[in-house]
Amino acid sequence: MSGLLYRLGEFLLPLHHVLPPLMLAAAVGVVLPRFLVRSSWAHRTPRLTLGLWGLLVLALTASLSLAVLQLFFPVAESHRLSATAEGCFLTGGARCAAVMLDEMGRFSVRAWAGFAAAVCPPLALALAFARELVQFRRRRLRHAELVRMVGTWCTELRVTVLPHTTPAVYCLPGRASQVVVSEGAVRALTEEQLAAALEHERAHIAGRHHLLTAAASAVGALSGRLPLARFVRDEVPLLLEMAADDRALRRCSRRALAVALYAVAAGQTPHAALAAGGSSAVLRMRRILEPPTERPTVQGVALLVLTLAVGLPALAGLCCSVPGPGM
Repeated sequence: MSGLLYRLGEFLLPLHHVLPPLMLAAAVGVVLPRFLVRSSWAHRTPRLTLGLWGLLVLALTASLSLAVLQLFFPVAESHRLSATAEGCFLTGGARCAAVMLDEMGRFSVRAWAGFAAAVCPPLALALAFARELVQFRRRRLRHAELVRMVGTWCTELRVTVLPHTTPAVYCLPGRASQVVVSEGAVRALTEEQLAAALEHERAHIAGRHHLLTAAASAVGALSGRLPLARFVRDEVPLLLEMAADDRALRRCSRRALAVALYAVAAGQTPHAALAAGGSSAVLRMRRILEPPTERPTVQGVALLVLTLAVGLPALAGLCCSVPGPGM
């Protein structure tokens, strides 16, 4: 019985190291995403909100890596790791490489297994992102070949025109990017409205929004049930459309862009494209035609989220250097 209790104590002893990063993972994976998605200012400043979503994903990945690392690490070596990091910080990085090389030779096989396991969360995210990019490239090349076969290049508009009666405007981003317009859109839109729709699509290309879309899909594919992953998968494409709208409004009127969105909202676009219309057109039209009368006071809230997402990992690392029971 005493041996069983001793082994149980050995198992529970490192938990004071694992709990802080797990608490951080719960905060950035469940609590903060619900707050961000329900905020009234998120759609007013899409670029800022996109940055916050990315920050939460990075904080979740870091906290999971730290939790896995501390789960493998023996308690004594965990404190040695914290002391090494503290020594590098105090010396200003001057002797950091020498200190780390000296300490790394003392780590056990279990500690090295912890290092290997800690790489798994960011590696899984990177592999999912790479898979999304490969699939996106395949779909884009397939559709670009069809566009080349049936489309006609318009030098005046610098777009490819498809012989289709339904109004549609979309872009094929990536290498050799191009904007595609249907004949129905050319006939249905005025010159100003068509220019607004084209500015929207060129904003997608210039901002490389397809990379962020692929990243959001990768996060959602890894864990669709986690609130952060689900919200990132759903919100990032909408925020990218709003960011493209805002950039297009620098060169066109609100009315022209709203009418163009309305005209092409029903147009069908391929999965490898980013379209001016789409299912979010109604929400975006309302946002364009009814802008807020006062500047959104988001700086304080954004600073709070930033502090939590960046400061908590440092707090978690500090907690890992606090001796546990019996130390």
